[in-house]
Amino acid sequence: MSEAKATKGAAADGADGGSIAGAAGGAPGSARPRRRQARGEARIAQLLRAAANVFCASGYTASSTNAIAREAGVSPGTLYQFFPNKEAIAVELGDQLLNHWRDTYGAAFSQSHIELPLDRMLDAILDPLIAFNCENPAFSVLMHGSEIPGRITEEHDTLHATMLTRVESVLAGYLPDTPAGQVHRIADMTFMLFKAGLDLIMAHEGEERAAYIQELKTIMFRYLDPLVGDDAPHRAHRAP
Repeated sequence: MSEAKATKGAAADGADGGSIAGAAGGAPGSARPRRRQARGEARIAQLLRAAANVFCASGYTASSTNAIAREAGVSPGTLYQFFPNKEAIAVELGDQLLNHWRDTYGAAFSQSHIELPLDRMLDAILDPLIAFNCENPAFSVLMHGSEIPGRITEEHDTLHATMLTRVESVLAGYLPDTPAGQVHRIADMTFMLFKAGLDLIMAHEGEERAAYIQELKTIMFRYLDPLVGDDAPHRAHRAP
């Protein structure tokens, strides 16, 4: 457990009214009322939602604990009962978003999707990844800012490497006769195309966002389709 989390957890315990002395056969301070614990968790979730909004609106560096408290509708003192500083809030929010992202890409790269024709595979993998980023814009803010706490950037770098390995594994199945070094280069280029396209997608909304999503899929299909070849088992049924 990180120091920030430990500090936050201890503060949250106090904010929730402390523990029950002499609870059911335990030593004093060994348990907390369930209702108070739930209330503290709800407050933490409220503060993290507010932080996500503030980080997206102002960027991490320009954000402050006062702005986060104001967005959450609580006093700064209430915020400090749960988080000692802005960094602790960012680390907690980053942890939650990274865990959600791991679940998302784990489902996106399922074996059943890897068996699909190329065009349908792109839909199956790209759609949940794009949806996650659109629904959680704070993820991009926390993963790419220059002043983001080091722990978050380290975990993001590890996640980036894992994602690239997943992409390479998928493409190896579509390019069974291609040398490993070339598959790695194709995977690297495909991943960079996705990241660049995602930046454009995130910069637009509504119909324009949908149009950019389709443009990204078209670009990736047209790049990969000639490499897959006419006789490959994963050949797409149709071109976009």
